Order: sequence, then C-alpha cells, then structure tokens
Amino acid sequence: MEYKIDTEVLHETVKCRENFSCLSGVKDCLCEVEDNIYNKILFIKPRSNKLCDYKNAFGYSYVCNCPTRKEIFRLYSV
Repeated sequence: MEYKIDTEVLHETVKCRENFSCLSGVKDCLCEVEDNIYNKILFIKPRSNKLCDYKNAFGYSYVCNCPTRKEIFRLYSV
C-alpha cells in the first residue's frame, strides 16, 4: 500500500536521503515507532545504522523529526 501525504508536508521534508522511499509502502525503510506523544514526538527504534538527518539520539532512545514519517504515523498508524 502506498502512502499518500500532502505535498506541503513533503516540501517540509528537505533533508531526506532516501528519496521518499517510505512512501512506497515498503515498511523496511520505516523505523519502528516505540512511543508516540501527541502525534508530535515519535520515539523510534532504528531499523539500521544508516545515516538519517531526522534521527536524533535522546538518552538511550532515538527521536524522529521527519515531517513525512510523523504524517505516515498520524494517518496510517504505521
């Protein structure tokens, strides 16, 4: 299933290194969401050690600041 995201959100995602591969519906590229705070803060479990400009260390966890990833989670609970 492909994910449909508003173009405004996509334009906010200026640092994507993967050319929006997450929109294809293949979940291998999406980090697993461990916790969600008001659909604004996503604590994630990275799937790989790939560099991501939106993955930020927070203590022993990681936070995802990718506008597109947040919207995928908000709309599709993935």
